[in-house]
Amino acid sequence: MTSWVKLMLLCSMVRMSEGAQQSSRAKGVANPIRKVVTMLQNMQKKVEEEGEVEKKLYEKFMCYCQNGGKQLEESISEAEDKVSTLPEEIQAAEEKLTQSKDDIKQAQTDRAAGKRSMKKATAVRDKEAAEFAKMKAEADSNLVATAKAIAALEKGVGAGFLQTRAAQDLRTFVMNKADVADDDRQVLVSFLSASNADASPGTDAIIGMLKQMESTMESVLSDGVKEEEAAIKTYDELMESKGQEVEALTAAIDEKMKLVGELGVEIIEMKEDLTDTEDQLVKDKDFIKNLETSCATKTKEWEERSKTRSEELTALSETIKILNDDDALDLFKKNTPQWKFKFCAVAADTRDAQGQGVGNGPQSKGCI
Repeated sequence: MTSWVKLMLLCSMVRMSEGAQQSSRAKGVANPIRKVVTMLQNMQKKVEEEGEVEKKLYEKFMCYCQNGGKQLEESISEAEDKVSTLPEEIQAAEEKLTQSKDDIKQAQTDRAAGKRSMKKATAVRDKEAAEFAKMKAEADSNLVATAKAIAALEKGVGAGFLQTRAAQDLRTFVMNKADVADDDRQVLVSFLSASNADASPGTDAIIGMLKQMESTMESVLSDGVKEEEAAIKTYDELMESKGQEVEALTAAIDEKMKLVGELGVEIIEMKEDLTDTEDQLVKDKDFIKNLETSCATKTKEWEERSKTRSEELTALSETIKILNDDDALDLFKKNTPQWKFKFCAVAADTRDAQGQGVGNGPQSKGCI
């Protein structure tokens, strides 16, 4: 604050003291200068208290500028990292989703093929089992008939056997399916067709043929049983293998379908997160830009306000010092118009000497 302003403040205090002094004289009280000094001291204290309050508010605001800005910069940095990495993560998740769907389709295809194989194998097995059952039934029947024929011939009662159903079945078998030489076939058919087998020549030869044929049928039946057992084993192994394959494919399909659902939700959430992060990033950048401007403005205002307050406190302090001076007190006690004119003249001259005058010398109404 300039010396001219200080002097103007002092002039104002003098005018206030003069009025107060006149009032005090009328009431018979002490010199009012002390009241003016007290008032100025109270003003000084109030300005200082207001300064402390403003300082705390300013420091709190600047703390927010520093810490809040730092946190916001960290948030912006994290958001920028997320915005740069999320698109790749989304693309990777989408590719994984596509691959999982393809895997499900392939697993479903393989499972359907496995079930078809099992169904086909079962149909083949059923057919083979039916054929084996038929073959075995016939073989057992023919073996029984052959055994009866051999027993009848060995006992000499062949004629009685020829009249049985077993003899007719054996003759049909020999004629159509028996694995014997043609010459032997003719001999056996002739024997089985004769009316008196006991009188037929070569009974021993017939018995030998029948035994050979029995041995062959037993061998064929044995081979057939082995083949059936092998076929059953192969079928069981195939069904077990295909069953495990189908179960594994089913489990894989279930797992992949669960993964597809989770990936679908994850992709939606990541896309929403990306959109929200991009929007918030724009807002944060705008906010931190405005924050920097606000903090800079607040600092400038604070500096200007601190300078003004310092000038005010200096003016008040110097004015109090002047008013507390013993010479000034004696001068104020005289309280004459002549003093008042001289004091204002000094103020005006001081003002003009500093080049800051706004009146017309000692007669300016800006004084007393």
